[in-house]
Amino acid sequence: MSSNTQVNQENFMTMIPMIPESLKCNYAVNPLGIDTPEPALSWQLKGTGRGRRQSAFQILVASSRERLDQHTGDVWDSGRTGSDQSVHVRYAGPGLRSRQCCWWKVRAWDEQGREGAWSEAACWEMGLLEDKDWSAQWIASPKQTPLPDLTSPPAPYFRQTFILAKPVVSARAYVCGLGYYELYLNGRKVGEHVLDPLFTKYDMRSLYVTHDITNLVAGGGNAVGVVLGSGWYNAHTKDVWNFHEAPWRHIPKLIVQLHFLHEDGTETVVGSDASWKTGTGPIVFDGLRNGEFYDARCEIPGWCGMGFDDSVWDRAFVVPAPGGVLSAQTLPVKVMQTLQPIGVTEPKSGVFVVDMGQNMTGWVQLRVQGPAGTEVTLRYAEKLGADGDIDQGNIGTLIKTGQIQTDKYTLKGGGEEVWEPRFTYHGFQWVQVTGFPGQPTVDSLQGKVVHSAFESAGRIECSNDLLNRLQTLTRWSFIGNYVGIPTDCPHREKNGWTGDALLAAETGLFNYTSAAAYVKWMDDFADVQRKTGQLPGIVPTGGYGFNWGSGPAWDSAYTHIPWYLYLYCGDLTVLRRHYAGMKRYVDFMTTMVTDHILSFGLGDWCPPGGTEAYKAPVALTSTGYYYANCQIMSRVAMRLGRKGDARKYQSLAKKIRKAFHKEFFDPATGGYAGNGQTAMGCALFQGLVDEKDRPRVEKALLNVIEKNRGLLDYGILGAKYVPNALTAAGRTDVALAMATRTEFPSYGHWLEQGATTLWEDWEGNSSRNHIMFGDISAWMFKALAGINPDPDQPGFKRVVIRPRPVKGLDWVRAEHQCPYGTIRSAWENQGGVFTLNISIPANTTAEVWVPVADASVVRESGIPAQESEAVKFVRVEDGCSVFETGSGEFAFVIRAQT
Repeated sequence: MSSNTQVNQENFMTMIPMIPESLKCNYAVNPLGIDTPEPALSWQLKGTGRGRRQSAFQILVASSRERLDQHTGDVWDSGRTGSDQSVHVRYAGPGLRSRQCCWWKVRAWDEQGREGAWSEAACWEMGLLEDKDWSAQWIASPKQTPLPDLTSPPAPYFRQTFILAKPVVSARAYVCGLGYYELYLNGRKVGEHVLDPLFTKYDMRSLYVTHDITNLVAGGGNAVGVVLGSGWYNAHTKDVWNFHEAPWRHIPKLIVQLHFLHEDGTETVVGSDASWKTGTGPIVFDGLRNGEFYDARCEIPGWCGMGFDDSVWDRAFVVPAPGGVLSAQTLPVKVMQTLQPIGVTEPKSGVFVVDMGQNMTGWVQLRVQGPAGTEVTLRYAEKLGADGDIDQGNIGTLIKTGQIQTDKYTLKGGGEEVWEPRFTYHGFQWVQVTGFPGQPTVDSLQGKVVHSAFESAGRIECSNDLLNRLQTLTRWSFIGNYVGIPTDCPHREKNGWTGDALLAAETGLFNYTSAAAYVKWMDDFADVQRKTGQLPGIVPTGGYGFNWGSGPAWDSAYTHIPWYLYLYCGDLTVLRRHYAGMKRYVDFMTTMVTDHILSFGLGDWCPPGGTEAYKAPVALTSTGYYYANCQIMSRVAMRLGRKGDARKYQSLAKKIRKAFHKEFFDPATGGYAGNGQTAMGCALFQGLVDEKDRPRVEKALLNVIEKNRGLLDYGILGAKYVPNALTAAGRTDVALAMATRTEFPSYGHWLEQGATTLWEDWEGNSSRNHIMFGDISAWMFKALAGINPDPDQPGFKRVVIRPRPVKGLDWVRAEHQCPYGTIRSAWENQGGVFTLNISIPANTTAEVWVPVADASVVRESGIPAQESEAVKFVRVEDGCSVFETGSGEFAFVIRAQT
């Protein structure tokens, strides 16, 4: 028996029918309160062996767990459906009603038609789908300051009691409290969310949250309480973006509706109305940009429990809704990690500085003991001055009222007190502590790391320690700049700058399960877009940013991120949902051009030396995005069956390409206007270079890099263009060398200066937690580890594995949790032997580029790759032998030829 035959027989013998696992609905596990009429169902397939593929599936959706366990799909039975689709399968049963609970499971038939076992049960629950489902009313406190006053009165507290005469089997709370809320039932906080609900354009859309409160319900008397913060809804801090003048701004308000299902099938509903009582408590001030002030002497023991005397509290009053629609919130914000400080210094008498050891986003929890009335002040910063005290100079210049990032706690006395803010967050590494009774230690504070509650979805490491540290920096900056929306920075602005988020989106999708967060943000784009198609530079916005001039490199987030969601997640629904808005934006761009050249925008923001040092004309990079958007629209139109639009945008793209070449190409040098790295990188990356000119342009790029001593000269656009353009040109070695330099300007220089997150500029003068240079991580996944999606089979239905081993790297190991499962790529190049070990999830295929032109020298799992029945040789391209595989584990080896 040949070794090849033996391998295949052993593989066949271990192959058993596949079992679906990791069931998700709308990107979530067992979500509550969704409002999608046709939820998207996804699963992964567990099965041993190679080439595992789903040939059919059956989904059962039942009205109860008991019916599902009996294999009865009384809500929907898809029947056996011949399809290999296991991601974003649309529910196609009868219309779903509000609060309907749907239990579901799935089974699959494999590549040989063998029926597998049913998956474990999963569920989803619908939210309140129509306005008429809300019997509760919006309420507020009569003591709130009328607008447009810029002061912040104490946070309002609300409470109500009610009797449940019959046993409860299930209970839900539906709540929207603007700007932020915390919900309590019988003295206990409901859920683990913080900073609920997420920021939106409130006069267009507000988000409600669904909580399972079954375990908090008491028999007989119950008490519900809510406390409100100002958040973005009542942004009283005057700032340069004019959120204090936002059209939605109003006093904090809430709507809450509790549903209790009894054993006998009846239901009790309790909702907010004018009978609720309201008072004030210890949160005497809260501002998203300023901070939170808490006076523990004003605490109200038992305020959200039964037996509390609220006779001196006012009655709430009914207020108008914020406007727009109430939609279900999906991915919340949570405290995701706790950090212990690494040291405490005393640069001045009574002034202590606590070092968290990491630039982070969130707040600190304070532990303190002292006399009543003692006020402890916490000021947060990411820089230290020469005297060792904090320096807020780089983050405090854009607000016009109050102090930035300052919390205050007034002690009540009588023992150890533990406190943390509720309705603000900060970006910081150091905390200045003043007024502390005694001397704080590292046990006096804990850092609470706060971000949108996505999980890690990617990991990459290599033999170069600087790159590993850079990957860590990037991940910290990404999570620190995703608190409900993607932001530029977590301290100075907290704004949803679209360009920053666009440049970091691929990194976000590689590293985290961030798709649902981006889906929400695309809805924010739809809410703020003008009828002309125009978009602002920050999303959401209270009106700022439409005419500020950020331009296509920022606005194109609305075309590119839906495309990335399709590319990385296979999500066609987001393209359908936003196609009209994407089209309006690209058509708006067309109204702004002259001879197909688009001349407005910020361009290659933050190059070394600042805006005066631009080497790429703004018109060049803006026209590059105009072209890229037309290409995306053409591809999207084809996938949605809009062939006329596809032809329209493809024709327009050709005209832009021709005009770009005429306007910016220099035939004498083979370069582009400005003669900088970004100019050449833009032309190559965006696909604007004629094939006949490509070698000259690539050479021109290499020449300008060499002329600059191998150092970068670009800002945020070039940071995406240049490494990717070099890799496409076969010069990943040059991109790697640039990425690992330590002289100014470079990422390594940041590290040498002690950076623990990405900075806003190469000099380090501005924000020290900015995500806009963050594409470097996505480049590492794609170029170094070689993990790439395929646009023709998106969502990693087909994985393109194309590692690029280069001098300076001995090994790279990476993995990514794609919708189908875990992709792994690990290569090593030592002792004259190159090995590439990959893992491809079930129900997917892979195109594997092995870096040698002679396929006959490639072995896979110990046999010549060309002889393997599990591996198919397809071609030689760019010096690589290209193979196709199904799912499974594969080990490719190339030995040096003697």
